[in-house]
Amino acid sequence: MAAAAPMPTRKDAVRNRKKILVATGEVLRDDYENVSIPVIAERAGVGTATVYRYFPSLETLVREYLHGVIVELRDYSKDSTKTGTALFEDVVAHLGRLLVINGPAMVRLRRPVGFLTRLREGDPTIQTVRDAWERPIRAVLRSKGIDDSHFDHALFLYNQMFDPREVLDLLASGLSIDQTMSLLMSTYYGALDGMVAAEI
Repeated sequence: MAAAAPMPTRKDAVRNRKKILVATGEVLRDDYENVSIPVIAERAGVGTATVYRYFPSLETLVREYLHGVIVELRDYSKDSTKTGTALFEDVVAHLGRLLVINGPAMVRLRRPVGFLTRLREGDPTIQTVRDAWERPIRAVLRSKGIDDSHFDHALFLYNQMFDPREVLDLLASGLSIDQTMSLLMSTYYGALDGMVAAEI
């Protein structure tokens, strides 16, 4: 009787999860129509059973991939030592770097439910987006003398204006990532002023 395969060590498990998540992003970007657990497993260089060991379904795996990108942004935001609008601009610059790598995959994963509804319902991904941007956006609001009560709408505007699809469109038009994020930041600042002027 053959001996059972040894259980992976913690180090192996961490490495395998990372390989699977990276492969998920690559398949979503390059071969979205054929995305499946076996295709992702092949791209990651692991067995299908290994993927299922960590992720019980394709939906769970895709959700974890997207959440991981946002967690990286959140951690960068929380660790930044900048303040005021410089903090916002620093986090926007990091978002740009992430979108260059992950944007093509992320645009495939937009949900039909509105942002504010998901925020009110406590959607875990949207809560992580809030965690990533709460400090930078509140810093911008303070610098402009805008009351904190406008935060949810300011977060909504961020989500609309920095949509990965629109960022990639601007890149495709010939702008660099730095030019793209600078344009969006300036437009965002103007939109905040317009939001207050509209007395939302």
